[in-house]
Amino acid sequence: MIIVTEKRVWFRNSEDVENFVNAAGQCDFDIDILSDHIYIDAKSLLGVLGLGLRKELTVKYFGQNANFETMLKDYAVA
Repeated sequence: MIIVTEKRVWFRNSEDVENFVNAAGQCDFDIDILSDHIYIDAKSLLGVLGLGLRKELTVKYFGQNANFETMLKDYAVA
């Protein structure tokens, strides 16, 4: 059974995005990040940066990884 989870995130700067993409790259499942109707592979630094900074985005992931989920808390939108 595949577990699909969605979280809302906010990146303040390019360093936040780089940390997020590095953590996503350590996962063995698909992770997407979306803004409006645009879906990007969350393991693509340029793709995620292309969505823009300082705005609310949705992360959608298809598996579980404790380290990734802990990192997401740093960028979570309340």
